Amino acid sequence: MSSATHREQSTPAALYVAFELSRDVWWLTMSSGMSGRRRRVRVPPMRERVATVIATTRQQFGLAADAPVRSCYEAGRDGFWPHRLLTTLGVVNVVVDSSSIEVPRRARRAKTDRLDGEKLLQLLVRYWSGERDCWHVVRVPTPDLEAARHASRAFTTLTQERTRYRNRIHSLLALEGARLVLDRDFPVRLACATDWAGTPLRAEVQARLLETWRLLQAVETERTTRRAAERQHVRTGTSRRAAAARQLTRLKGLAARTATVLADELFSRELRNRRQVGALAGLVSAPYNSGTRRVDQGLMRSGIPAVRRLAVEVAWLWVHHQPMSALTHWYQAKFGGGGPGVRRAGIVALARRLMIALWRYVDQGVLPVGALLKA
Repeated sequence: MSSATHREQSTPAALYVAFELSRDVWWLTMSSGMSGRRRRVRVPPMRERVATVIATTRQQFGLAADAPVRSCYEAGRDGFWPHRLLTTLGVVNVVVDSSSIEVPRRARRAKTDRLDGEKLLQLLVRYWSGERDCWHVVRVPTPDLEAARHASRAFTTLTQERTRYRNRIHSLLALEGARLVLDRDFPVRLACATDWAGTPLRAEVQARLLETWRLLQAVETERTTRRAAERQHVRTGTSRRAAAARQLTRLKGLAARTATVLADELFSRELRNRRQVGALAGLVSAPYNSGTRRVDQGLMRSGIPAVRRLAVEVAWLWVHHQPMSALTHWYQAKFGGGGPGVRRAGIVALARRLMIALWRYVDQGVLPVGALLKA
């Protein structure tokens, strides 16, 4: 059997470029093929400098001025703007999932920017020689779709900040042996609060508590505004995401917040089959079948963490609000009679099936069997 890595002669002459990105500089590792000479250049992240280096390298490698340029970089903090920059230069770029890059299995391995660049370059040549499964390519969203997700993610960040400030206030009170309810009258009660010995709280402690309280109130105000805007968008929005979220909220047990996150993060990505839905939700198991050993290693956790957490929450809500659905009957028959551990494991399996069913409902209009709609 011939290997796909040896079909380079069937591809046109091209320049292959592997990018190592950092905040101030980009390292470019370049070659004309697997066995061609290498060139490694350090440039600032500027469009003109990158174009100049690519043009110069074409000449040095004896390539035509219109020879195709194929590049790659690992998905990370910089997001997708380097991809869009390279696209404007006529470069065919792929964004790579860094967790899918193969590494040696030795306990200790050398890791430097130069070695990483060489490895990326080798994989890039293999990818364009036909070995498309040597890594996983990230699907780049459109700028409009990427920008539209910020509203939902901002609400998630505000919720996390709200929890953080509330926990900080409770921790500061616990240091003094005091407890107070965090409602609108908190500052009034704080002035009269006492510590474990019945002594009024010191002025420095009260000052820090009030400072954290004011920050919490600012977060609460912004969070309330965001929630109202999100609900209004679900009710009256005209975009494809708003329509998907509105369709999901028709199901009993799904509110605007859940529907918005699923529509933005999962159902707006043009998924083609149920395997992609399960993988993106991070609800795919990792089997270990070797010889006579059969072990389920648990979830691969390769999807979007926010979607995975939400999917499990939605599965619990589905069991409570959709008792007559086929999915709930399946869960109760297989896991309902077990202990807490069995039910928790079963709810993850239900979450995967539920995400697939909701995807079919949004994408194809197929209502989950036995599901109830809101009045």
